[in-house]
Amino acid sequence: MSAFSLMKNRELSMLATSLQRTVLSTLVLLAASAPGWARSAQSSFDGRWSVVIITDAGTCDRSYRYGLVVSHGRISYEGDSSIAISGGVDPRGRVSVSLRYGQSAAQGNGRLSRSNGAGRWQGASSNSRCSGRWVAERRD
Repeated sequence: MSAFSLMKNRELSMLATSLQRTVLSTLVLLAASAPGWARSAQSSFDGRWSVVIITDAGTCDRSYRYGLVVSHGRISYEGDSSIAISGGVDPRGRVSVSLRYGQSAAQGNGRLSRSNGAGRWQGASSNSRCSGRWVAERRD
């Protein structure tokens, strides 16, 4: 394998890692957004959720599945603590979330019902952009 091929493979690996972080950030955002008025009382959406992030455009991996928790309308991810999340689920089930992980950022929105949900997301890292949809299923 030539030096050029090795460099190209390394660049592609770094890009894939960056995009994976962007998608992970999007999931966390989907799980962590809640307006101030939704944070103080228990939400009918509280509980454990399984969320699948699907890439429809861009060079991110095709899909990811993450476990998220909604508590008092706030979304959280019990994984990597270096991910900064803000957002939540309002009393009508509307989800709005933002996520930052290193130089990657993502935003998502959509709607939850008592047992499932869906929405759209978009994200960017220092060298790529991706977007797609998410689907969620209640797990408790």
